[in-house]
Amino acid sequence: MGLTYRTYLEGTSIYGCAKCKTHLTTEEDIISTDFRGHHGQAFLFDKVVNISYGIAVDREMTTGLHRVRDVTCIQCSMLLGWTYVKAYNECNKYKEGKFILEKKLLSDITPRVLEEWL
Repeated sequence: MGLTYRTYLEGTSIYGCAKCKTHLTTEEDIISTDFRGHHGQAFLFDKVVNISYGIAVDREMTTGLHRVRDVTCIQCSMLLGWTYVKAYNECNKYKEGKFILEKKLLSDITPRVLEEWL
């Protein structure tokens, strides 16, 4: 297996993998912060990069039955959350194609400029 191509993001706030700091998404892509995962609070994102997908499975969740795929970091393979493939309940259709990433598994990796250098 060769080198893995990774996308590097720009923005005011960049979220990365808590383990290896690989770029994943930005604050601008947050749809909702009102979700729960295995480790507590989770965010619903519109777009996520640098991930690998697991197989699609039907999973019963607090809002009903969904077909989901686990997502892992492309660099270190840490499980980060899941993506919604299909929502069987009409009121959950907005989740299809979106991503849940758990807050505890993310790191704010936004480049910071030291104030004394300004």
